[in-house]
Amino acid sequence: MLDVAGILAQAAPDPSKGLGIGGAAIGMGLAVIGAGRGIGQIGGQAVEGIARQPEAAGRISTNMLIAAALVEGVAFAAVVFALVLALKL
Repeated sequence: MLDVAGILAQAAPDPSKGLGIGGAAIGMGLAVIGAGRGIGQIGGQAVEGIARQPEAAGRISTNMLIAAALVEGVAFAAVVFALVLALKL
């Protein structure tokens, strides 16, 4: 005999998992938006600083790249943590 209730019970997704994955997706999106905004501000301020003081372009560019790498690293870590949380649920 076909056990329809048993098949449906196995196929039914856990509703709390969807909320966790949705929360992780929102967290990843916010991390990426924050990183984009931060890198945009770093780049804009660096261009402005180079325009005001062209002789310091080398130092400004170096510091800009270091700051952008740090911002990108934090965003990458946030995305990885959100993925780990989404996959653990």
